[in-house]
Amino acid sequence: MSEQPGRPDDEQRSPRSSSATPGASAEGDRSLAIGRDFSGIASTGEGAMNVLIQAGQASVIPAEAFTRMADLPPPPRLTNVPLRTGLFVGRGQALARLDEALEGPGGAVVQAVHGLGGIGKSTLAAHWAATRGGTRFSPVWWITADSTAAIDAGLARLATALQPALSNVLPLEVLREQAMQWLATHGDWLVILDNVNDPADVQPLLARAPDGRFLITSRRATGWHRLATPVALDVLDQAEAVALLSGILTHEGERDLAGADDLCTELGGLPLAIEQAGAYMTQAGIIPREYAELLADHPGAMYRDGAEGVDPARTVARVWQVTLDRLADDPLPGQILRVLAWYAPDNIPRALLGHLVSGPALVSAVGRLAAYSMITVKSDTLAVHRLVHAVARTPDPDDPHRLPESIAQAREQAATALTRALPDRKEFGLWPVWRMLLPHVDAVTHQAEPEPGSALHFLRKEAALLRLTLATAAGQIEDRQRALSESVRDLGEDHPDTLLARDDLAYSYEYVGEWDRSIPLHERNLQARLRLLGPDHRDTVHSRRNLADARRWPRTYASLPHSTQQLLDIYHGIPANAEDER
Repeated sequence: MSEQPGRPDDEQRSPRSSSATPGASAEGDRSLAIGRDFSGIASTGEGAMNVLIQAGQASVIPAEAFTRMADLPPPPRLTNVPLRTGLFVGRGQALARLDEALEGPGGAVVQAVHGLGGIGKSTLAAHWAATRGGTRFSPVWWITADSTAAIDAGLARLATALQPALSNVLPLEVLREQAMQWLATHGDWLVILDNVNDPADVQPLLARAPDGRFLITSRRATGWHRLATPVALDVLDQAEAVALLSGILTHEGERDLAGADDLCTELGGLPLAIEQAGAYMTQAGIIPREYAELLADHPGAMYRDGAEGVDPARTVARVWQVTLDRLADDPLPGQILRVLAWYAPDNIPRALLGHLVSGPALVSAVGRLAAYSMITVKSDTLAVHRLVHAVARTPDPDDPHRLPESIAQAREQAATALTRALPDRKEFGLWPVWRMLLPHVDAVTHQAEPEPGSALHFLRKEAALLRLTLATAAGQIEDRQRALSESVRDLGEDHPDTLLARDDLAYSYEYVGEWDRSIPLHERNLQARLRLLGPDHRDTVHSRRNLADARRWPRTYASLPHSTQQLLDIYHGIPANAEDER
């Protein structure tokens, strides 16, 4: 129990209650006696003091602490938005969308900005709150919301900021309730819930506050359809990325920016990576081209290490490690990401993951990676941000998701999947499959020299042979164009040798995938043979079949979701005699 000034200790502590009922009573001038166990608020009388008694302790509660939250006006310009001293570039479209939603009239508005870790969600929210929200809303309150405990703590701090008399008096759960009551009975406030892991964590708060504004940031791209309007945040475009890097490097004076454009491309326009690189270069006194060389030679260290004074958790490697930690209850998402990291970053057919697992397990694992923005799902293909792609295949013995043996195993799994998916390069009709897979073959075989007899060795050999075949076919086009021109000049348009020369040129165009150039040649030959030989002649039938195939293939590919397996299935399902196309 807190002591009163001018009152002897023995007088304050002497038992005066004669009541048999456990509790507290007041006798005399603002004196208080406690009988047996008591927990609650005891009042010494009107206009006197109120005492909170809890767990054997007592605290004096000022009278102003009893103002109803519904009657408590907000302090003017109350805010705790973290100071963001870094440069802010671009994001015009996202800012305009937040302007329209959060500054408009109406009831509760909830916007959830989501995207890859390090893409600048918190920076966007802080910038909008500082430059727009502060003049429109009060309070503007920032809550780190990565757990329910963190949300409760942020709400408790809001309660004591609204009513300082409650500070160090009420327990956290009471303060949280006080804040929620205030939000539920007021409007024109803005609460930023930063880094929400699970939409369910914020649902109770959103349900209690129907008239305010919430701005949420989260790595979660899914789960917002019933709670908030999602706002997807993408990387900076090239000009914005270069502007950010240049602003960091020239903050204290002119600097050599040689290689800045190439470095921003290598960093994939990711703001965190650009800020990490800029701080490192400023500290080390090196230029962008030198940083890019270090990144190429020592990727593990450069992805992991920031400049002195920078939060070690705010580097690209550590940020994504946190995300993968959240998915670690199932090893499959991490395994899939490591395999994808060995392919080219874009247009990866889902069929290349079928050797790992199939069915619902694969769908679920891919979906969880997409939900945390670690990959992008595009119809029947997948994509990985180029920096996630690079980090995920860089070994780090201190990162459980990038252990050297796990990354080596993923490379072999990627090579094995490609080996099984590659069609026969002699089947020119399947060359579109080859073109789809060739960037991934190049990516997985690009590193060290593969051992003879390995899947990687087979892939490199097949890719080299295909390129030789394609080059030969391209060279044949010029020769066959010349042969056709000479035949037309010397023998005429409809001479049998001219028709054969036209067929040969059409085949060459098809070998390199130029169907729009082969089809007119087949059409011209079919009309000539119908006129000269009749519909039933074998050369006419052959010409009709050539035209049917040439028309069918590009139409088939255009209508497909680009699945390797589907291309193979459709190719083998095409009738041998396709004379239905006339």
